[in-house]
Amino acid sequence: MSTDTETLARTPTAANAPLPAAQRMGLGAYLNCFRGIVWREVLRFLHQRERFLSALVRPLIWLFIFAAGFRQVLGVSIIPPYTTYVLYETFVTPGLVGMILLFNAMQSSLSMVYDRETGAMRTLLVSPFPRSFLLVSKLSGGVFVAVLQAYVFLAVARLWEAWSWDNPLIEAFQSGGLSEMGRAFYDNIAGTIFQLGNVDPAFMGYVTLLPALILSGLMLGSIALFMSSVIKQLENFAGVMNFVIFPMFFMSSALYPIWRLRESSPLLATLAELNPFTHAVELIRFSLYGQIGKRLEDGSLDLTHLYVVVACTIVFLGAAIFAYNPSKGLIARRGGPGGG
Repeated sequence: MSTDTETLARTPTAANAPLPAAQRMGLGAYLNCFRGIVWREVLRFLHQRERFLSALVRPLIWLFIFAAGFRQVLGVSIIPPYTTYVLYETFVTPGLVGMILLFNAMQSSLSMVYDRETGAMRTLLVSPFPRSFLLVSKLSGGVFVAVLQAYVFLAVARLWEAWSWDNPLIEAFQSGGLSEMGRAFYDNIAGTIFQLGNVDPAFMGYVTLLPALILSGLMLGSIALFMSSVIKQLENFAGVMNFVIFPMFFMSSALYPIWRLRESSPLLATLAELNPFTHAVELIRFSLYGQIGKRLEDGSLDLTHLYVVVACTIVFLGAAIFAYNPSKGLIARRGGPGGG
């Protein structure tokens, strides 16, 4: 009888069975895990200085050089959120911020493919934390880095603006104290740079911009996260760049307004309106001026851009979590998250 009692005492039951590791961990463990994954993404970014420079050089080239040539061709009329005619540089700046988020998201996708090939992804996903939490943490780290890059880009724009107003060299340009060649340089190149004063949202605009950057970064990062489950090898990433990233960027309102596209090609305008990146850019554009969306004739706000960004984030993040499921998702067909 005593032997049976001891056996029952040693047998796990619903009352005394040990809890799974994920249930035994408290909020502190989750916060430490989240902080560690985000900090890993930050350290990777800091150790790759060329990544930071390329993230800034690309939009600055568009702003300083391409905008100079497109200024006369693509002058923008009065469209929300602008209350007056704006230069092309003013219009293109939110699109270039979106470019930073887009290319940083694809860079995160590339790092996910690399981690899967080296086996680092397997080490991450076999931890006792839920797979969805791990993927969201890694996504959050990439968004944090992208938001940092976006604000640095906007800070460079404002520094150019402040320098242009107080620099005696500019006064000499404007007063005619230099040669005609120097004046030509000012009108064609430096004029483009110093017109950044037209990109002049209020200080609170940079505060209201933060939620839009986070939401847009989460959406683009979710798309990239799902793509990383589809890409088998690093060599295939170039094809993704050509057939996914560039069409998303050029077939949007990042570089030209939708009404311009509709004048030349109604089909292209329709595709641009269906492009999630267009809605991310427009959300950034309105938030930079303290708005959520265009105000309609009845006084209500058009929240289409916000709804599309949130919906795409949920859909693609859910698809990415399912794709990284080792038993059901796309990763399972290639031998698990560590690579085939």
